Amino acid sequence: MKTVTLKRHLKESLKSLKRNGWMSVAAVSAVTVTLILVGVLLSILLNINKVAHDVENDVQVRVVIDRDATKEQQAQLKAKLQRIDGVQKISFSSKKNELNNVVGTYGKEFQLFKGDDNPLYDIFIVDTNSPAETISVAKKAKKLQYVYDTRYGGASAKKLFKAVAAIQRWGLVISLLLLFVAVFLISNTIRITILSRSNEIAIMRLVGATNSYIRWPFILEGAWTGFLGAILPIVLVDIAYLWLYGIMSSSMASTGYQLLTPGTFLWQIDLLLAAIGIIIGALGSGLSMSRFLKI
Repeated sequence: MKTVTLKRHLKESLKSLKRNGWMSVAAVSAVTVTLILVGVLLSILLNINKVAHDVENDVQVRVVIDRDATKEQQAQLKAKLQRIDGVQKISFSSKKNELNNVVGTYGKEFQLFKGDDNPLYDIFIVDTNSPAETISVAKKAKKLQYVYDTRYGGASAKKLFKAVAAIQRWGLVISLLLLFVAVFLISNTIRITILSRSNEIAIMRLVGATNSYIRWPFILEGAWTGFLGAILPIVLVDIAYLWLYGIMSSSMASTGYQLLTPGTFLWQIDLLLAAIGIIIGALGSGLSMSRFLKI
């Protein structure tokens, strides 16, 4: 497309956008509402995915050692654990340390259990090369001598990952439905514009204008509509996320997990929302023109 022609199409698209007045406002509003919901959903889904990934990578195998095992036998057990495929690192936690952790988590009432009264066990904490190897390492470790039990939070982790997968699926479905609604609304708005200019389009075709030449101003008008509709969602999502990140960062600090840092994440969301707005706007216009021109 020549530069002169492109400039003309851009001017025509902006004139048409202004000429349609309230219809343009309605289309922009439809895109705005849709992209606000899409932006919120994407922010939630991506952060859920990040936290779930952190939790998944934080899953460890806790190998509970028999009470009767001597220090030498514990050393033998550690050597056997290190030979299991998938084991990355092993650290030791005495029953005294375990009791201190319980007291720190549940309260000073558990300080009653000291010395020989301590009902807890010495344990080996095993980190695996990947979360997928956790279950197999736990099963192999449980079969070793001097092992009382193995724990890895398998059931809880599986439930968490299933819940995350379900949220991601439904979030994607809802996002696609919202985008479909936006395309439909823009398509109808542009169609009304086309019908109001049907005589002008007919004259253009009579004097030899190609379908492509007729179509481009409308596609650009749809793209402008989508872009304008994306501005407010970008601003609102950025403000809301920065506010929420400030609150959640302090409350989640003790858990060791964090939301996605605003800098790069918000730039990516902003660009994505702008791109989605432009694409659905242009697509809605393109669909209307295709029906009108019977292409």
